[in-house]
Formats: sequence, C-alpha cells, structure tokens
Amino acid sequence: MLIQLLLIGYVLVYIFEADVSWIVLAVMSVMVVAASWIALRTVPHLRTKLYGYAFLSILIGGGLTVVLITQAVLTLDPWYEPSFVVPLAGMIFAASMNSVSLAAERMLAELRRGVAYVDARRIAMQAGLIPIVNTLFAVGLVSLPGLMTGQILSGVSPLVAVRYQVMVMCMVFGASGLSAALFLTFLKPRALAGQLAER
Repeated sequence: MLIQLLLIGYVLVYIFEADVSWIVLAVMSVMVVAASWIALRTVPHLRTKLYGYAFLSILIGGGLTVVLITQAVLTLDPWYEPSFVVPLAGMIFAASMNSVSLAAERMLAELRRGVAYVDARRIAMQAGLIPIVNTLFAVGLVSLPGLMTGQILSGVSPLVAVRYQVMVMCMVFGASGLSAALFLTFLKPRALAGQLAER
C-alpha cells in the first residue's frame, strides 16, 4: 500500500501536467483491468473463467457512472480534465470492484449451499451493497468522508464540501449497484455449469 501510494503520487504529477486525453484513458483502462482481477480474489478458483464477466460489469457500470458525473454533472472542459477524471474514476471503479467481489463470493457460497439460483442472486446483490449502504447510513453521523474533510481542511466552505460529498456518495452507490447487478446478470446458471461440482 505504501509503495503504491508513493508511486501513484509521482505518476499523478506527470498525468496532470501532461494533460493528454489518451493518457487519461490509458490510466482508466489500467484501473478497470486491475479492479476486475482483484474483484475475483474472493473466488480464486474461478478467477480466469469469470474475469470477462467482472471486466464487463465494472467497465459498463463504472464507465457509465464516470461519463454521467464528468460530462453531465460537472460538465468538464476539456472532457478528460485529469485532475477531476482520474480521482473520480478511481473512486468509482473501486466501488464497483468491491460490490462485484462481495456479490461473486456470496453468489457462489449460496449456490453451494443448495439455494435456488434466483434466491442466491437476490442474497448476493444485497451482500454486494452492504458496505456502501452502511456508509450511506453512517456518513455525517459516524464519520466525515475523506473528500469532504480534505476540502474543509483546505478552506472550502462546509456547505460546498457537503454538495461534492453528496455527489460522490450518489456516484459510488450507483456504480456499486449497477456493476453488481450486471455481474449477477451475466452469471447465468450455464456460466457456472460444472464449477460448483468441482468444489
């Protein structure tokens, strides 16, 4: 973690100064590829078989959210403004990764217990959203989120910081729900054929 953060600090300086669209797209591509692989850490024996589903789920769910936030909500100019797009994409793809990871683990666990596919999918969807739902209930009461705290410490009005934090919470919730739903939709019974019997 320490090494990654130190390295990304130098990388971000280069990305922000370069201000080139293809570099921003390349960074987001790396995020999606890595997030898809890490998401399936909870089901290591199926990692290669389910990677395509995880990749598409995070790409579509997170990608649509990135476009909506940067182009419709913030209306960035240029559209690839690195100092906005890269951090926001990181938060969005991380949220998608976590929801897919939890949904994958719960889905497989429920099916191994003999739960019907439809019920297992419902339980998995609920499990995938547990962290973000807990965060939504706790934000402001139990904790002040990092973005809001950082803005307040930098001198931004708490009212402005709150607006940005509401946007972040909505985008994270949307990306999590959409990615988990897509993953579980792709994960049809035929896609799991023979996999449960092997375990």
